[in-house]
Amino acid sequence: MDDETRRFVTTFRTFLAEVVHQVRDESDPVQPLLPVLQEHLGVAPRSLPVVTEQVSSLRYADADVALEALAGRHGGRRLIGVGGGMARRHSSLAEIIENAGIHGVFPVGPVDYARVPTGPDTSRQVVAFGLHLLTYDGVGLVVLQRDAQPQFGREQPELEVLAASDAVVPAFLDELHLLMAERSVLRGQVVTFAPAEFGASNGDVTFLRRPTLTAGDVVLPDGVLARIERHLTGIARHRDALRAAGQHLKRGVLLFGPPGTGKTHTVRYLMAVSPGTTVIVLSGRSLRLVQVAAETARALEPAVVVLEDCDLIAEDRTLSGGPQPLLFEALDALDGLAADADVAFVLTTNRADLLEPALAQRPGRVDLAAEIPLPDAAARRRLNRLYARDLPFSAAALDAAAERADGTTASFAKELMRRAVLTAASAGHPPGDDDLSVALDEMLSDSEALTRSLFGGATDGAGSMADGPSGVWPQPGVAPPGA
Repeated sequence: MDDETRRFVTTFRTFLAEVVHQVRDESDPVQPLLPVLQEHLGVAPRSLPVVTEQVSSLRYADADVALEALAGRHGGRRLIGVGGGMARRHSSLAEIIENAGIHGVFPVGPVDYARVPTGPDTSRQVVAFGLHLLTYDGVGLVVLQRDAQPQFGREQPELEVLAASDAVVPAFLDELHLLMAERSVLRGQVVTFAPAEFGASNGDVTFLRRPTLTAGDVVLPDGVLARIERHLTGIARHRDALRAAGQHLKRGVLLFGPPGTGKTHTVRYLMAVSPGTTVIVLSGRSLRLVQVAAETARALEPAVVVLEDCDLIAEDRTLSGGPQPLLFEALDALDGLAADADVAFVLTTNRADLLEPALAQRPGRVDLAAEIPLPDAAARRRLNRLYARDLPFSAAALDAAAERADGTTASFAKELMRRAVLTAASAGHPPGDDDLSVALDEMLSDSEALTRSLFGGATDGAGSMADGPSGVWPQPGVAPPGA
């Protein structure tokens, strides 16, 4: 292409772009933002202060629900967006208002939405960036709702409130917080929190299905399950009587024992028999969110906070060789709730001998410690029947397998049934007693020693915890809670 042709093409392309831009402006004129806000507020927006309220990412859907409900109580709302591309994400509401009248920057635009889960099978479309034009006690309010944008330096969601009279803002925010608690999408759910890459405040919520277990599905020594359930759900059932008598409701339960004996299974049972109770499960990296979980539980009581493998953050300070910030956060979470808060903490650990003694030194921390031991012969027989269910194994074969499997765990029994079915499937016939025996021989062989240890079986053949004496709180000089 020669120079003259190139100049013609460039000129023509510029001409077409100007025509298209002019036609677009004429058919879709930009609506300035400032006049819309001033008409709603009745005063110049630039003369008013902005109050910023940060919202936990874990409660962002609650804020969206509460804003909708509050608008319904006070005469409705108008919801508008803000144009201006990514620049609006960098700008505060005050900056948006200040620059809105300059060369058409930040005009009225579409509302940004995001879809977030509200249950195992439900979700909600929430405002990710938009302006609520509300009236509260006869006063015009503008609320900018924005979700977290770590890439723009905003690691928490925010609500920025502009009111024609700033005297109504505290009452507005108080009612908003009450509605967030009353109508929370977390209330009565089983959830787990996960810390996000940019920090704890940017966590995520995963909704779990509430288990459907009965007492017959849990195999523990006689009286242990009843004692745990009485301490956890019995207090909840009699909360009014306890409060009237000035007794504290806040409580803690520690489940300790070797891996695979049924601590998590017991927790799942407690979830099943606590319908309507909010359950927050923390494990692994999410244990760092213990303070957030405690605050959320207080707002949504009755609630249970589960700390799985709590020794990860609650190790004895004399053993760790220095201060542990997460330990202090855990203790603060246990202590920070009011005595009348219907909140229970359930802690699990494989290594109770490593735990910080201070966990048991105040009421409302750990009041009951229950050992979940390796199953004895009678318990192993019950476990084999439980996990065999409708499989065609004879009672004699199940009992013989239980006798041979001394020192193994509930997890071992469950895996044994799966292995027996797999053995039969590989041989091309329905499962039978011989397949159960073959699977057990395989799992008890020397070559399967690692497998047995992974399923929590005793390696010394004694069938008892190596960590401490059976049935006691394994802390020197500390009495067992609930004794």
